Formats: sequence, C-alpha cells, structure tokens
Amino acid sequence: MPQTHHTIDYIEIPARDLEASRAFYAAAFGWTYNDYGPAYAGIRRPGGEDEVGGLAATDGAIVTGSPLVLLYSDDLDATLAAIKEAGGTIIREPYGFPGGRRLHFADPSGNELGVWAHAD
Repeated sequence: MPQTHHTIDYIEIPARDLEASRAFYAAAFGWTYNDYGPAYAGIRRPGGEDEVGGLAATDGAIVTGSPLVLLYSDDLDATLAAIKEAGGTIIREPYGFPGGRRLHFADPSGNELGVWAHAD
C-alpha cells in the first residue's frame, strides 16, 4: 500500500511485556504479526503482509506514555526543516532503521510524534 506524504501512516503501541501484549491483541482482535526479534512485532494489516502499526518493547519500564503516531514523508530532511521552522521541538534527530529513516518531534502542546521515510 503506497504511503501519502505527511499523513498518519503507522501507530506504535508501547509494551512492557511484548509476549503478553502480542497474546492479548491476538486473542481480543485476531491480530497477527511480522516478527522483528525480541523487541518489536509489526501488526499486520488484515488480509495482507504490510503493517498498520507495531508493538514496541519497553524493557519492562513503566509505561506512562501513549501510542506513538507516525507520519510518512517523501523527504525526511525537508520535513525536519519544516518542523523546526514551524516551532516544533526535535526530540530525536533522524536515524536509520530497517527499511528507512525516522525522527521524533514534539508539537507545541508537548505531544510526541514521529515521521518516517523509506531508505534513500
């Protein structure tokens, strides 16, 4: 499924116990996963292999936050500049992950969001 520039594209749900969270969502909603090791499980889109979100292990830490909303960008560097220009706070500078790059920022209300782009 193609991504659309600057739209909500993916949601990450923090998980204190990844296996318990996987089991819960599978039993409650029938979710299936793409496995990426002991710290991450991608939530498959119904009827497909692509993903709508993921469960991210928090190493047992107390989870006080909320799911992380991720936007997609056709040009992560331009989006980074636009966030700074608009007065956003960069929480995590662009970094690589399997399949792309992403950054985290805070909006004026302090909400943390991420933006990702495919690998160059």
